[in-house]
Amino acid sequence: MGSRSAPGWRRLIKACVLGLLTFFPATLHARCVDSAVAIRGDWGQARFSVEVADSPAEQARGLMFVEQMPIMTGMLFVYPSPRSASFWMRNTLIPLDMLFFDETGTLTRVHAMAQPLDETPIPGGDAVQFVLEINGGLADRLGIAPGDVMQHPSVGSNAAWPCPDD
Repeated sequence: MGSRSAPGWRRLIKACVLGLLTFFPATLHARCVDSAVAIRGDWGQARFSVEVADSPAEQARGLMFVEQMPIMTGMLFVYPSPRSASFWMRNTLIPLDMLFFDETGTLTRVHAMAQPLDETPIPGGDAVQFVLEINGGLADRLGIAPGDVMQHPSVGSNAAWPCPDD
């Protein structure tokens, strides 16, 4: 009987952790590190554990062939300067939300629920320097919208939400 209830407890614990990470800003004042992105908006703040794709090879592969991704994780694409950005879902097996940010870390566009394996181009805009891919539907559930700001060490000195000084 105990083993049958274990999955339910795991889901409850996951939900509680998500709630804590999403709705208690005190948990978000951790140091600014490459492996985490914080997003802030009128809805509050959220912190994502990320893998950074900053080389052409990493960016070409992206999240291809990933079969599942923990809820508050993603991939951050970092470009050396603002550029026109367009993505697709070739060989991507899970639905994704794509968040497009300018050089200040300000969110300019959200493409929600990109469909797995769809090769239709997804335009991000002309002045994109960062793209955060997260689980499909999560941006809507959290309230993430254009105008929100991102905090990450890759955002330069003109960051809308700069990393705190140590």
